[in-house]
Amino acid sequence: MIPRYLVDVELDQLPVLETDVIVIGAGIAGLFTAIRASNRHHVLMITKKSLLDSNTRYAQGGIAAVFSDEDSPAYHRQDTLIAGAGLCDHEAVNVLVHEGPRGVQSLINMGTQFDQENGEFALTKEGAHSQRRILHANGDATGFEIVRALSETAVANPNIEVWDEHFVIDLVTEDGECCGAIVQKPGGERIFVRGKATILCSGGSGQLYRYTTNPEVATGDGVAMAYRAGAYIRDMEFIQFHPTSLCYPGAPRFLISEAVRGEGAVLRNMKGERFMERYHEQLELAPRDVVARAIVSEMEETKSTFVYIDITHESADMVKHRFPTIYEYCLKYGLDLTTDWIPVAPAMHYMMGGVRTDLNGETNIKRLFACGEVSSTGVHGANRLASNSLSEAIVFGRRIVKRIESLPKLEAKPRIHNEQERISAPIQAVVERRLKLQKIMVRYAGLRRNENGLKKGHEELKRQLPIFQSILTQPEEFEFANLLTCALLTTEAAMQREESRGAHYREDFPTRDDLVWRKHTVLHRTQGITEERIEDV
Repeated sequence: MIPRYLVDVELDQLPVLETDVIVIGAGIAGLFTAIRASNRHHVLMITKKSLLDSNTRYAQGGIAAVFSDEDSPAYHRQDTLIAGAGLCDHEAVNVLVHEGPRGVQSLINMGTQFDQENGEFALTKEGAHSQRRILHANGDATGFEIVRALSETAVANPNIEVWDEHFVIDLVTEDGECCGAIVQKPGGERIFVRGKATILCSGGSGQLYRYTTNPEVATGDGVAMAYRAGAYIRDMEFIQFHPTSLCYPGAPRFLISEAVRGEGAVLRNMKGERFMERYHEQLELAPRDVVARAIVSEMEETKSTFVYIDITHESADMVKHRFPTIYEYCLKYGLDLTTDWIPVAPAMHYMMGGVRTDLNGETNIKRLFACGEVSSTGVHGANRLASNSLSEAIVFGRRIVKRIESLPKLEAKPRIHNEQERISAPIQAVVERRLKLQKIMVRYAGLRRNENGLKKGHEELKRQLPIFQSILTQPEEFEFANLLTCALLTTEAAMQREESRGAHYREDFPTRDDLVWRKHTVLHRTQGITEERIEDV
C-alpha cells in the first residue's frame, strides 16, 4: 500500500511560509501560469533544479495553433480528435483550438520570438496535422526560446519568488482541500508552505523508461504526490513513444523532431527501403503510435536495433537553417544530417495521462490544480497530436489563474500528525533500483504489451514496495518512490484496458473496442481502479 505521506509529518514542528499561489515545477506550464498569476498574487515557484530544467526546454518541433487563413479551429479540432482515438474530451479540445491563438499571442507579448518569413509566421506541418499550423523558433529550438523568454520575465517580476534546488515532498490536505506543501530545502531542512492555491506543473514521468527523450528531472513527482493526496489519476496506460530518437553508440537518446519528417524526411529500414506505405496512408506523417510500432516491426524483421531517417534529398542550406540544433548535435557524433542517413529508434516521449482536472485545471481536491504534462485535461485522449502540449499548457494555465481569482481566502490551518514505523534507508543503491525499474517498464509495459508480461512486470515492481516503509531523506530517494508509484499505476491501468487504442497496444487484444472500452481508466489511492464513460458522440 502506498502511504499518504512519504515522510513522517508533524506540521506543528515545521516552520511555515505563507504565500498566495504555489507553483510546483517550471517549464512552459509553471512559468506561464506564474507570470499570469503574479498580476494579482504573490507567487512562489519551487523547482527541484532550476527554471531552465524542464521538458519544455528540449521541445523542438513547435507549438500548434491556428494562424493561417487556410486553417481553422474546426480543422485543428478534427485532427486532435482523430489522433486521440476516441478518448478526447470534446469540450477540452474546443477550448484548446479556440483559445490557443490568444495564448500564443500572450507568449509573444512576454518576449517569445517565433520564426517568420516575409513578415508572417513560418508555419510547418507535423504528423497527423492536416494543415501547416506549427509555430517554431530558431528553427528547431522552440522550447528553449519559450523558456528563455518566460524565465527572464519571471525572474524580473517582483511578485514571483523562485526557489531553485528545493524538493516538494508531499501536498498537505485537510477535509478535501489542499493547503500547501511540505518542501525540503537544499540543506535538508523542511518547511510547510501554505497557500491559497497550489498548482502542479511538474511535468511527466519520462524516466520510467530506460530509453527516453526526457531530461533526468522527469520522475512523475506531481502525479505521485497528487495520488497520495487523494486526487484522481486518469489514463496512465497511454504512454507516447516518439518514433525517432537518435540511436547511435556513445550518444544519449536525442529527439529527432517530427518536424524533420514534416519537411520531407523519409524513413528507411536497414535495406534502404522506405516502408511506411505498408503501414499507413499518411506514410511518415502518420500518428506517432503507428510510426513507432512500424519502426519496431521493421527492426525485428531486419534484425537491427534502428532504422534510418533520411532528409539528404533536401537542400543542405534548408536543413541547416530549419534544424540547426539537430544538425549540430548529430555532427558532434560524426553524423551529417545533410548527407547521412541518421539511425533512429523509438523512445519514451510523453505521458498522455495524469492528474484529472476540469476545464479550469482544478482537480477533485479543492485549491489543487494541475497544468501541462502532469495533468489529464482530456485534450490528448489516447494519443497526443504533435505540438499540442505547449498549447495546452498556456490555454489551461490562463484558465487556472482565472479560477484562482475567484477563490475565497484560505481559512484552514491544518494540524496534521502522521507518523508510522519506518525502517532505516534501503541498502540497495537507488541508482540500481531505478535502472531495474526502467528495464522492467521497457520489457513489459513498452510499445507492445500483453497480459502475461504486464502481470509479471507489475509483480516485479511490487517487490520494491518496502521503499515506502523506509526513512527517506534524499531527493533521489523521493524520486524513486514517485517513479515506482507511476510505474505501478501505469501497469495497473494497462492490465485493465483489454483493447488496443492509440498509444496503448495489447498484442492479446490487438483491436479497438469502442463498445466496451470507450472510457477512461481512473485510479485513486483508497478507491482503487474505476472507469469513466465518455458521453460525447
